[in-house]
Amino acid sequence: MSTLTAIATYRYIAIVRAPDADTAFVQTSALLSLGAGVVEISLTTPDALDAIRRVVRAHPMALVGAGTVLDAVSAISAIRAGARLLVTPALHPEVIAAAGRYGVVVVPGCATPTEMLHAHELGAHAVKLFPARLWTPAALADVREALPQLHIVPTGGVSIDSVPAWLRAGAFAVGIGSALASTTPGRMRENLQLLRDAAAFANAESSACEKVTEEYPG
Repeated sequence: MSTLTAIATYRYIAIVRAPDADTAFVQTSALLSLGAGVVEISLTTPDALDAIRRVVRAHPMALVGAGTVLDAVSAISAIRAGARLLVTPALHPEVIAAAGRYGVVVVPGCATPTEMLHAHELGAHAVKLFPARLWTPAALADVREALPQLHIVPTGGVSIDSVPAWLRAGAFAVGIGSALASTTPGRMRENLQLLRDAAAFANAESSACEKVTEEYPG
């Protein structure tokens, strides 16, 4: 499964931001073992690249990405460590260019429709709406209506309970951090199941809408 297809299927990116590489490895491994489909390790984690390498070795089939990528050097280092996804907190054209050069999916952070469209024109596969806490699902729906070609991933302030509303509003996926990673294994399992349920409902709803459009065009 390609990276973009996986994100479109799971409808979330689990974000790990830890105090050290060991903790990042443990949290990421736990998420993957419990069925998380896409996990991003933030480069704000000390020795994050080492954590990415260790996760890739331990889970060779896993889709692991790097977050908080700020420049081309960091992007290339993350890719060489095994990252199949690059996520940024802001719009960094050089990161988008590096991702394109190496054939890796990139999701740059954007705060306005202007930035989102610019990122798309630069070659971003999706855009990270950040911080999502400054937005509402209704506002996202307005942007999607005007710019339906954009794959938007709200991140920053997204709770497990708010995921269905974001997906109904047209979010391509959501970014989930502490609500997932910084929990007990039992709660992590419950939250992952809630995300699976939300994704299944959203995907079924999208399929139904597409079928109606095909049968009754215009």
